[in-house]
Amino acid sequence: MEKEPMRIDDGTEKRRAFRYYDLVMAAFVAILLLSNIIGASKPSYIALPGGGEWSFGAGVLFFPISYIIGDILTEVYGYARARRVIWTGFAALLFMAFMAWVVVKLPPADGWPGQEAYEFVFGNSWRIVLASMIAFWVGEFANSFVLAKMKIWTQGKALWARTIGSTVVGQGFDSLIFYPLAFYGLAGWPPELLLQVVISQWLIKTAWEACLTPATYVVIGKLKRAEGVDIYDTETDFSPFATGKSR
Repeated sequence: MEKEPMRIDDGTEKRRAFRYYDLVMAAFVAILLLSNIIGASKPSYIALPGGGEWSFGAGVLFFPISYIIGDILTEVYGYARARRVIWTGFAALLFMAFMAWVVVKLPPADGWPGQEAYEFVFGNSWRIVLASMIAFWVGEFANSFVLAKMKIWTQGKALWARTIGSTVVGQGFDSLIFYPLAFYGLAGWPPELLLQVVISQWLIKTAWEACLTPATYVVIGKLKRAEGVDIYDTETDFSPFATGKSR
């Protein structure tokens, strides 16, 4: 029979090894990189009954999973360890951008026909790269901060309110920062389309979080029991740049 997780205030917790923390971190970084490579810059649409179209960014179908994993990290392992994962994801995005720039700039071998397509897919402008990294950094830290604080305020109750509430804030910042910074003023991105995509991103990401709440409950419950902890950030330094766990 599985033991119930022990409540721990993160400021007084001793350093310990966790069984699944590294795996959750790996899943977070993998989904973050793949969603940015494959779907970040493609707008798609849903046909409306009246004959119109409602546009949204294609990456919205998978990128919110990184926020769900971020919720799991903060809820199970605490803000300080989630902060470490966010910085790891940020470093991975930075290296991905650098690698893409180098590979695109390398001269293609004679007769290779894929350079133009390669540049179109991987040759993101500095605006898209910068917007993606800023939006990710702000959104993820906002998401983790709100969830950790709400856990203290609610005394660990109403997990659904914490996951959805933190997503509303975090994804709101992410959508509001990324698309205007990346695409405002560019051909094919009129202001009305830009606004529509920003709102769509925010609504769809939040809806994704709500729909996957039952799965989030299951994963969080299993991880807490497997790790034997239920961490509360009562003494945590919430600065994104802090290196320790407590004040």
